[in-house]
Amino acid sequence: MNESVYYFGAGPAKLPRPVLEQIQAEFLDFANMGSSIIEISHRSKQFDDLLCETDELFKELVSLPNNYKVLYVHGGASMQFSAIPMNLLPLKPARKALYFESGNFARLSKEEAEKFGDIKVIASSAATNYDRIPEFDPADLDPEASYAYMTSNNTIFGTRWQSFPDTGGIPLVIDATSELLSRKMDFSKFGLIFAGAQKNLGPAGIAMVVIREDLLGHAMEKTPKLLNYSIYDKKHSLANTNNTFAIYVINLVLKWLKGQGGVAAIEKINEVKAALLYKLLDDSAFYNGHAQPAHRSIMNVTFNLPTAELLDLFLEQSTNAGLTALKGHRSVGGARASIYNAMPMEGIVSLADFMKDFERRNG
Repeated sequence: MNESVYYFGAGPAKLPRPVLEQIQAEFLDFANMGSSIIEISHRSKQFDDLLCETDELFKELVSLPNNYKVLYVHGGASMQFSAIPMNLLPLKPARKALYFESGNFARLSKEEAEKFGDIKVIASSAATNYDRIPEFDPADLDPEASYAYMTSNNTIFGTRWQSFPDTGGIPLVIDATSELLSRKMDFSKFGLIFAGAQKNLGPAGIAMVVIREDLLGHAMEKTPKLLNYSIYDKKHSLANTNNTFAIYVINLVLKWLKGQGGVAAIEKINEVKAALLYKLLDDSAFYNGHAQPAHRSIMNVTFNLPTAELLDLFLEQSTNAGLTALKGHRSVGGARASIYNAMPMEGIVSLADFMKDFERRNG
């Protein structure tokens, strides 16, 4: 493995090197079975032990209250855009939901939910190309709503909710795909929180859904079996063959995170990593950050350069320097450094040094 390359892609994202090395070492022989993790039955005792251990590791790392269930759901985060309204809209007769539109994935989830019920956007920052978290009036929290939905960290635009609003008796649903396990959260504030695995958890194609028990059992009558959270709960996420390899990798990532000191410890590291890059942006007349300072993400740092030609040169030269996947999303352009839990400080220092040198040569 080339240790001189730092991958800054937004997802699928960098995994901790020790996790990759363990996957490599165990790939042909999982749990002394003589078979690979991708070959063994999801009904085997060995996999059941792994699944139960993964549950407990996650619960321990986030101090999960006892009245929440951990589910491993097919289809990644985008599949939950449909599953959530199908499972939660029937909580109230009006089948209404409230959406905070703070970025592209919040918008996409809202558009999907509109197929199933009455969806109202109560706050949006679309007018400023999602460079901030939108303000909202608590008076818009309709008590007839089944849930309120937000994306806690906006991968494309580099913003995040620094704190979460009090929605009272309305269950708060959080898409935490690009920041789950990157900072401490009080899960008791959420009715449901979910994340696609491909940022801080593991490989793409699976989502972790954490749901309060009282929100189970309300799915629409025609909800497909593999979108119904109650079935995942009753079958321990094994109503059919789940992505066993992804769950195995999640298990290893959780063990790695525990070894780093847990969520509180990694949050401090993440804050230092992000602060180094944001100070560089703030001190520079050459780079222009996209996110408003009060709303900045510590997972995704977005910025632009003075011209399209300089951006192209920056991306070419950074790649040649072993700093890869820095191109920003087409919705906002520019560059983006995704610095999830697995990105070591050495990668941040290398990027900052390159950016300073590029500015000296081209500013």
